[in-house]
Amino acid sequence: MSTPGGRGGPLRLAGVGTALPGEPVDNATLAGRLGIAPEWVETFIGTRTRHFAVDLNGGTVRWTLEDLCTDAADRALADAGADPDDVAFIVVATATPDALMPTTAALVADRLGIDGVPVYQLQSGCSGAVQAMALASSLLANGARGQKPVGLVIGGDVCSKHLDLRQDFRAMPPSQLVNYVLFGDGAGAVVLSRAPGAARALLTRADHWLGGLGSAPGQRVEWFGQADRYSGRPAVTEDYKAVETRVPVLAQEVLDTLLDLLDWPAASLGHVLPPQLSGRMTERITRKLRQGLEWEEVSCVAETGNNGNALVFLQLERLLPRLGAGGRAVGIAIESSKWIKAGFAVEATG
Repeated sequence: MSTPGGRGGPLRLAGVGTALPGEPVDNATLAGRLGIAPEWVETFIGTRTRHFAVDLNGGTVRWTLEDLCTDAADRALADAGADPDDVAFIVVATATPDALMPTTAALVADRLGIDGVPVYQLQSGCSGAVQAMALASSLLANGARGQKPVGLVIGGDVCSKHLDLRQDFRAMPPSQLVNYVLFGDGAGAVVLSRAPGAARALLTRADHWLGGLGSAPGQRVEWFGQADRYSGRPAVTEDYKAVETRVPVLAQEVLDTLLDLLDWPAASLGHVLPPQLSGRMTERITRKLRQGLEWEEVSCVAETGNNGNALVFLQLERLLPRLGAGGRAVGIAIESSKWIKAGFAVEATG
């Protein structure tokens, strides 16, 4: 799915907002709670802080995904100068909904006071945020005349719901322990519009492609019911060796494809938003992508942790103040679950 200019002119990125739960948790605090060495986290993961929606000591849930998505959406609407009554539809992307039904998207709409419009929820990992922007772009391009002017796109995850804080972490193998230090929680949102008016930037493309034909999934996240909740299977499994090998290659493919589709010379890029797996992995991917070019990297994962579908919006929030006149940026997201490639392009309005 892709959505450049299309019917009705360019797509305006009118506002962005994000929400992170609580204060950042640094490596010393996290390592002390888990009984591991903070140096291990810093050396192999490279993520310095992250935010958790649960209390690390008591395990109490302090924020739900609904809470974080609502906060991010409120901030995006305020940033765009838009009201809930302006919203034509909502698209939410998440891999960790609060419940299977009702959808988090429907609950967020209710919290925002939005009714009588389509509400969609996409079940996906890190690529879901780009999928949501692509769907929103198509909906705006194909909307009837007189339709409300804006679409609200939200992405977020509460990964900490899968962490069992009662375990003896010192006996846990690194392949499982990494999930406790890699991930975080958060949400983000953007307001997109084809109506005339002020904009923070233009969303020029949003594309995604399956890239894992015949390949084993790189990540699996279970959702247990009463019949299988005691099956002994871990809630989250990930093939980190496959991720380390494949993600840099797939990221390069996305960058090359987008530049070709846009007919942009690589040297015209001012910023690149690389995949946000961990601080260390993002550094490795960025080195491969740069190839002697002078663009500026826009990353957040070392400070926020890997909070899935929130990441693209956290990166956009950092990008927009830096995007000068004539500026161009490309964002890349790779989802290891079945090797989904996703990318988008942003341009300055003037």
